[in-house]
Amino acid sequence: MRIAYLYQYFNTPSMPGGSRAFEAATRLAARGHEVHVVTSIRESAAGRGWYVTDEQGVQVHWYPVPYTNDMNLLARMRAFAAFAVRAVPRAISLAPDLVFATSTPLTIAIPGIAASRWHGVPLVFEVRDLWPAVPIAMGALRNPLSRGAALALEWLAYHASARVIALSPGMAEGVVRRGYPPERVTVIPNGCDLERFDPSPAAAAAFRAAHPELGDGPIVLYAGTLGKANGVDYLARLAAATRERHPDARFVVIGHGAEEATVRALAAELGVLDREFFMYPRMPKQDIAAAFAAASLVISVFIDLPELEVNSANKFFDGLAAARPVAVNHGGWQADLLASHGAGLRLPRDVAQAADALAAWMGDPTRLQAAGRAARRLAEERFARHLLADQLEGVLHETHASRRRA
Repeated sequence: MRIAYLYQYFNTPSMPGGSRAFEAATRLAARGHEVHVVTSIRESAAGRGWYVTDEQGVQVHWYPVPYTNDMNLLARMRAFAAFAVRAVPRAISLAPDLVFATSTPLTIAIPGIAASRWHGVPLVFEVRDLWPAVPIAMGALRNPLSRGAALALEWLAYHASARVIALSPGMAEGVVRRGYPPERVTVIPNGCDLERFDPSPAAAAAFRAAHPELGDGPIVLYAGTLGKANGVDYLARLAAATRERHPDARFVVIGHGAEEATVRALAAELGVLDREFFMYPRMPKQDIAAAFAAASLVISVFIDLPELEVNSANKFFDGLAAARPVAVNHGGWQADLLASHGAGLRLPRDVAQAADALAAWMGDPTRLQAAGRAARRLAEERFARHLLADQLEGVLHETHASRRRA
């Protein structure tokens, strides 16, 4: 098949951020499909128009649209709209056999629907977050007109699609609540890069050597976005509460986002910045594996909103792949998965209680090792990239074949 793969935030392993689209696209290309990714370049591309690179057999079409997590809502909306407008003619020009569009942002549905309708080919839509449910719940979409427009676009994105892929069971339920047939929804979660995050003592030693300020005690690692939804201030408070219980524990945050300065200021105020709590710039996927290798435990956090419990966070799956116990501070399917497989723990929202639980884990190397082994087994048996690629290719093949028969 000739596949037009539309995703505004595509990253290669040499770039910071998630690599789900890269891993999926390159595996599809390796299986004989002609894959064209239509995406944006967010940095260092001012003044350039469309340009194409070959990424392991995938033709990636880049267009410069500046974007960062610390933009305000209006600036974000402008970036979403600008890319959607530019992507429409580009997607149409590819004359695909099938269009695969993945959100967020939800506006990616616009070029997806346009190319699908223009060529009379099926659209498969992937839901990475339940938008606009999340921004509405967070109070970011207060204007009734903007809410109505977002909800209308969400409904159109689903109902214009031959199939929908959701990254978690909760997201699938959200799609079905909008009136979409459940038999046409497939759950394909985020995946584990087993080779890239294969536990390496040498990589762990190298990370420790590069950061002697961390000492030789246990490391609790957060690697991801510092946005409003993530609530990383919880980790600064947790570091302060853990200091008396486990003095040599270090909390490491690697990432960037709108709340970075706020978290840094809070950590300084609590007296843990650059003592028990360390913040480093975001790293390319290919480099960050060493930090996971050095970690004793990986943590994924969100603010207390039920809408966020359906998330499918990259850091969660990277922790599993790295054979590290994973901690979350929320309920939902990931917390249930950790509990049922003995691969980690759910921390209370109360930081004093969370510090007690965390200190107990860090003081028990046998439990940490057992949970790490369980995490790796889970990664290998349920979330390996090649298994998820099989599922994705199956959905795309079935969708294409159904349209041809029709």
